[in-house]
Amino acid sequence: MFETVKKNLLRIQEEIAPCKPKIIAVTKYFDEKAMQAAYDAGLRDFGESRAVEAIEKIANLPDEVRENSNFHFIGHLQTNKVKHVIKVFDYIHSVDSVKLAQSISQHASESGKIQKILIQINNANEEQKFGFSKETVCEALAQILQLPAIEVVGVMNMAPLGLAEDKIAELFTEIVQIRNTLEKECNCKLPEVSMGMSQDYKVAARCGATILRIGRKLFEQ
Repeated sequence: MFETVKKNLLRIQEEIAPCKPKIIAVTKYFDEKAMQAAYDAGLRDFGESRAVEAIEKIANLPDEVRENSNFHFIGHLQTNKVKHVIKVFDYIHSVDSVKLAQSISQHASESGKIQKILIQINNANEEQKFGFSKETVCEALAQILQLPAIEVVGVMNMAPLGLAEDKIAELFTEIVQIRNTLEKECNCKLPEVSMGMSQDYKVAARCGATILRIGRKLFEQ
């Protein structure tokens, strides 16, 4: 497994050069051995989207891996899972409502933690996807920035499946533009742009992603 991950990682890095976004190893379909292989290959960021399974998996990791890695929650988060997620995850990428942000703020305050979050933007207006529309995100962010015990570090996006590459590029480019507008209008810094997965990471890197979320392309032979 180590050799597979190392080979895949080097290929991905070559494909996106000279861009150097952070690569999150998405391990929701892979076990602790795969996470260990990714760690041994030099990765220190892991993404999960199913809270209960992820918390158990992370608890079973060797101390060295767990203590020297960052864990990113990248799936839709229900408010009843928030108190469990903030105990384990360093970043929550998928904040898609003010209500969810308020819940994160409350539980982080109670835990004595500052929780890093990203704001999910659904600029393709997909009904089946979560996230703020580009028309509502500024007002929502202004409210979220007032909440205690959270730090908004960036924005997150998921492109529709099966879209032509030029259309994906348009959406990703727009996300960077929205981030820039939010920084100005809300007087804040949003350094992270989390976008791009196994099917579109090369486009995302070209369009300004600072974080790529890659699973299948890292782990499969």
